[in-house]
Amino acid sequence: MAAASSSVITCASVTLRLRASSWDTNPSPKPIPFTIPSKKKKKPLLSSEPALPSSASQPLRFTPPKMNNNNAHVHPREQGSLDELYLGYERWLPAAPKVKSPRSIYNAASLAYIGDCIYELYARRHFLFPPSSIDVYNDRVMAIVRCESQDALLKKLLDDDYLSEEERDILRWGKNIVSGKRRTIKRAGVAVYNRASSLETLVGYLYLTDVQRLEDLMFKLGFSTGASSDLIFRETS
Repeated sequence: MAAASSSVITCASVTLRLRASSWDTNPSPKPIPFTIPSKKKKKPLLSSEPALPSSASQPLRFTPPKMNNNNAHVHPREQGSLDELYLGYERWLPAAPKVKSPRSIYNAASLAYIGDCIYELYARRHFLFPPSSIDVYNDRVMAIVRCESQDALLKKLLDDDYLSEEERDILRWGKNIVSGKRRTIKRAGVAVYNRASSLETLVGYLYLTDVQRLEDLMFKLGFSTGASSDLIFRETS
């Protein structure tokens, strides 16, 4: 009986030792240390580093041009001041080559060549409003880019004494253009064709030298971003 009790005590002590050993070999996980990062102070700008304006991080905002009662764009001269911008840009025409003295590089035919394109661009922009069909657009533009119409518009500038002496000299220079458009010359006549070519030469010259003056001149003739098409037709009729 005593031997049995001794064996029980021995087993119990072994069991206790095993449990203690098991407890020691599987410790509870320790919490992961967590530290809050400290806020670093912004590095002060050196004297050589220019400070950015507060508006540098602000998104660019587009201010559309003002509209008249017919929902048409208004020319800057009509609304007083538009900061000389058109649709948010400094100018709406493509940038011209940087030429200080076009007459020393180009002949009159070259200036009339680019002037014809710029003149028609004004006409197409003008007749884009009110919206219409392509056939109506073409009819109106073709009527205003004809030699007879250009001659009539040039006569208006001369009668109103609008042109400077330098611009009149450009007109005289542009009259001497030799062209192979025999059908046009036959229809309009040599004198009318020459005067129309001189106007295109002036437009090309101002496009290269003074875009603002070109804009004023074309507005004087009735071209704008939303004027009635009757204005130019009255001048050319």
